[in-house]
Amino acid sequence: MAAVQLEKYCQGFTKLLTIFLSILLLLLGTILLILWLSLRPHRPTFHIIDFTVPGFAQPSGLNDSRITFNVTARNTNKHNGIYYDSVAGLVFYKDQQIGWTPLMEPFLQGPKTTTMLYGKFCGVKLTVTGKRWPEFINARKQGKVVFRLQITSVIKYKIRAWDAKHHKMHVNCDVGVGPKGSILPAWKNKKCHAHFG
Repeated sequence: MAAVQLEKYCQGFTKLLTIFLSILLLLLGTILLILWLSLRPHRPTFHIIDFTVPGFAQPSGLNDSRITFNVTARNTNKHNGIYYDSVAGLVFYKDQQIGWTPLMEPFLQGPKTTTMLYGKFCGVKLTVTGKRWPEFINARKQGKVVFRLQITSVIKYKIRAWDAKHHKMHVNCDVGVGPKGSILPAWKNKKCHAHFG
């Protein structure tokens, strides 16, 4: 009789212990998930503000021209800063790179701040050649040429007291330019696509 009672007591204790451990694991898992979501850094957001090709209508194309642009970089994190290593800009027409320029020295962007990235591509670097030249001329005649501005950098997040690992970041901004060489209204303030890799 005592053995049966002892066995029932052990089974009840085991069930109670299992329930207690399950609740404890669930609470710990919930706390870890909340901490991970609050500390997990978000990638910065970029918007194209301006893109101008002043000599766009000249017959020689872009050879004697320049391209200027403004892009905003917004750190949307509430508590995490972002370290940017040197930042470079590239401009493409379709798959052909037509310009490159360094943009900024390394800098730290604080939480919830916006930084303006300004750049200028000049001179002989700006060339559209080969099979892309007739396509470029045709698009210009139709009143809209779409360029791709790419910004590259290596970033790392400043998370509380420690620094995260480095990430190679590529930001792609498609931008349409009209006959006078100015950004078309539909492309102004357009969000750019940022990815790591």
